[in-house]
Amino acid sequence: MKRPRTLPAFSKAEYVKAHMLLASQVAIMMGRKFEEGDWAHVYCTAKDIPLRGWSNLNIDVMHQGLGVEHKMLCVRSDKNIREHCGTSLMHPAATRSIRIPTTKGDPTKTARDVLRQYAELIRERRQKVAEDSPGTRPSLHTGWLLWQESLREFLYFEQETTEPNPAEYYAVWKESGGGARKTSKNLWVFEQNTDRKRFSITTVAGAKIQPYFDVPPPNNPNLYYFCVQGEELPDGLVRIWITTTTALLLAQKLGNLDKETISSAILKVADALAKLSEDEKRLAALRQDVARPIVITRDAYDALRHAFAGVSDEHMFQLFLRFVVQ
Repeated sequence: MKRPRTLPAFSKAEYVKAHMLLASQVAIMMGRKFEEGDWAHVYCTAKDIPLRGWSNLNIDVMHQGLGVEHKMLCVRSDKNIREHCGTSLMHPAATRSIRIPTTKGDPTKTARDVLRQYAELIRERRQKVAEDSPGTRPSLHTGWLLWQESLREFLYFEQETTEPNPAEYYAVWKESGGGARKTSKNLWVFEQNTDRKRFSITTVAGAKIQPYFDVPPPNNPNLYYFCVQGEELPDGLVRIWITTTTALLLAQKLGNLDKETISSAILKVADALAKLSEDEKRLAALRQDVARPIVITRDAYDALRHAFAGVSDEHMFQLFLRFVVQ
């Protein structure tokens, strides 16, 4: 049985750019959930590809014969993300564009029917890539992104997208649910020659194919690792990424942003806070967080709202500050 090959996704320069863009994206997210559109922005900008907008129904990236379908999976943050290397993981959905036969009889026959639909869908998507760039040989990839819920570490790799040969698989029915939950039947699909589970096919509440994918070993040259928060460097140093606005305010308070000045200030504040009770800490934070009023003209406020579509006045002024220094 042919395994999909991993493929290069970034040049060295693109990888460095992607790291910076991903770190910047995480910095401005303020802890919200990482979404498909976030990665699409990072990926396309790093590769200088027009961003068409992420879609759950169409190919995510199409450019000059390249088609990439992005699949993302959140993993826990209690271990280094590279510990997933060499393992098989299940993605909750490859596609919902399938139909389950109304008569759920022989599981292998049913699974093969579904896999034929899946293979046809892949062929259709490859044809779309070809039509998008006439005269080029279409290259259809699946891009797998693992991201920690803490938004600290990320892994990315691409594989060639291959159509499954239904004859190479067998299946069994697996009942789930029961008790307070309504029981349902899913298909577990295995490789004929290895007995490895490769797909789980749901049959109710929106039929979908859930594929198992293999994370490459850590020495695979086409596996890309990103650490964008608390990145450990040699000589006991740590790199962090902060927004331009925060950096400007920090520089105003401290005078400069060299590691000695910032590290000394952090240690000094941390030492002072360690001597305070919890009530004293809350009072100190409240004194610092009290909003300060400023007065501007109505014309200026209307212009601010028009130029900077922020979620609040504070947010608009953060955006405004970035342009004041330019």
